[in-house]
Amino acid sequence: MNLDTRLLLLHKQGTSGRLRYLCLPCGVALFTPLPGAAALRPEDWSPTVQPHPGAPLREAEVQLGLAEGAIEAVPDFHCWVDTPAGDVAVLLGGFTSIDPPFAAAERLGGRFITIAEARPLGAIERDLMRRAYEHVLG
Repeated sequence: MNLDTRLLLLHKQGTSGRLRYLCLPCGVALFTPLPGAAALRPEDWSPTVQPHPGAPLREAEVQLGLAEGAIEAVPDFHCWVDTPAGDVAVLLGGFTSIDPPFAAAERLGGRFITIAEARPLGAIERDLMRRAYEHVLG
């Protein structure tokens, strides 16, 4: 079964705990925008089949021009989005570098944003960021 997935990629500053999310022209649900008719599933909703994060995270490293291992999966984060084409899994990845890879983001027309800077994004993406924030920082 081939599950449709999106990635939410963040960087957590080791000393301050500051979270910044990679935001590209398509938004923070990478690398294909979520459809307008999408709806975030409840936090406790989960299908029987869960996607493995390995391949999508490696694809993200390649697209960003980063070395293998530059992004690692954030364990136990599960979000699902209901779309007209079916359910989409949203996986969470964290950059392993001391600082966010700003140059990689800029090459793709993106930047790193905080949750406070997410106002221009759609409601689903803001909710995904909030869920990730709560998951990572508690």
